[in-house]
Amino acid sequence: MNELGLHHLYSGKVRDLYAVGDDHLLMVASDRLSAFDVVMHEPIPHKGRVLTGLTDFWVHEFPDVSSALVSCDPARIEDYVPGFAAATAWHGRAMLMRRAEMLSLECIVRGRLAGQAYDEYRATGTVHHMAVPTGLELTDPFETPMFTPSTKAEAGHDINIDLDEAADLVGAEMVERASELCVDLFTRAAQRLAGRGLILADTKFELGFVDGRLVLCDEVITPDSSRIWPADKVVRGEVPPSYDKQPFRDWLNSINWDHTPPPPAVPVEVVAVTSLRYESAYHKVTGRPLSDWYGA
Repeated sequence: MNELGLHHLYSGKVRDLYAVGDDHLLMVASDRLSAFDVVMHEPIPHKGRVLTGLTDFWVHEFPDVSSALVSCDPARIEDYVPGFAAATAWHGRAMLMRRAEMLSLECIVRGRLAGQAYDEYRATGTVHHMAVPTGLELTDPFETPMFTPSTKAEAGHDINIDLDEAADLVGAEMVERASELCVDLFTRAAQRLAGRGLILADTKFELGFVDGRLVLCDEVITPDSSRIWPADKVVRGEVPPSYDKQPFRDWLNSINWDHTPPPPAVPVEVVAVTSLRYESAYHKVTGRPLSDWYGA
């Protein structure tokens, strides 16, 4: 993108960030796949477009919730980044964003017992060091969605924390504001997905401040940040099929990889199945084929 004159700011596990003037950023979702905080060598075709398209879908689904997203439309981005209309490789995977001062918490909401929360529950009977009812099994719902924050690590793994520890980091009032926003959005999204025969088990939000307002930043309810299950396939106590990257994590565990670099080689057939799962997630959630999204 040097020909567009954009200054590269940062490359994360999946996204690349570029400055657009003083007030905006261009966030580009690659096809890189990260699991257990390690980036695989093999890209997953169309993954970046799915993450971007689903974020755009949810932001427009709840227009009353403030977001840093300006547009994913290449024609609109062209107004801010001259020449972008010709940069077709990035169409559908680029988000023009307002610059935000990020909240130093990962804002996770859990509606069902799964993942790290399930592992902790089996070991200690708690979730993020917080008390929950006894006798729960994998996939069981919590009585109400739980706000379960974690630290935001610059390197390595995020650390799951309870609400008191979160308050020590950002203040009790900010934890309450973040919890209220995220639990409300999770609840509404879960209701929408239930209408499509899907269960939103959990998701992670990124929040920040734009002009003093607490807003959504980064991706919103995507297969990378969420667990999304087909409702008719969920059996209590069993690992359900899902439209997220959990099956890929399960495959990594099945080959006894130790979750440290270098990553293992990913077979072609696993790449293909994972790509199809991402595309299916887009279709199941939005009701539209990925071919309708920018960059097809």
